[in-house]
Amino acid sequence: METFADYILSEEDYIKKMEIAYYLQKRTGIFFDNSVILKTELARLFIDTMNLDVDKNLVLTACLLYACKKNIVSHDIEKIKKYAEEGAEYLETLGFSKRFCKICTGVNRYTESEDREKESDILELVDNFGGLVLDRPERKGYPIDEAMNLLENRNLKDLDNRYLEEFKKFVYLKEGVAA
Repeated sequence: METFADYILSEEDYIKKMEIAYYLQKRTGIFFDNSVILKTELARLFIDTMNLDVDKNLVLTACLLYACKKNIVSHDIEKIKKYAEEGAEYLETLGFSKRFCKICTGVNRYTESEDREKESDILELVDNFGGLVLDRPERKGYPIDEAMNLLENRNLKDLDNRYLEEFKKFVYLKEGVAA
């Protein structure tokens, strides 16, 4: 019997994959908004532009779903720390593998693992960068150069993200500026 995980992972068409996630949101109430689409598109462009050696289908599916248990408005730091872990537990009930769920929890460093998946580093970059450039109720989105500075020198300071330098090159390439 096919699981939801089998269904969405077998869909190769990016737009159809996004529609599947959208309809899952309509049916179950998972978190899925424009920020999810922006971050997924960032990941797609990053992988394609920089020719990263990762399973693009896996990364894009993880981008669409890792925040499924995120609370739209939450000022409770404990809920913020737990949404990726709770989302991974939910995704496991939909038939996703332990590795896929581990990739999703790796979006932030609240659930640390010694053998961090490389796909988690991509999720971490697009989640942080997307969160910085998007407007929020409490602040306007940061300009690209300021967002990159905050990403590198605050959000990911002292963290080993294997794609940070490539991501900086990618952003500046898309912006048409030298890194």
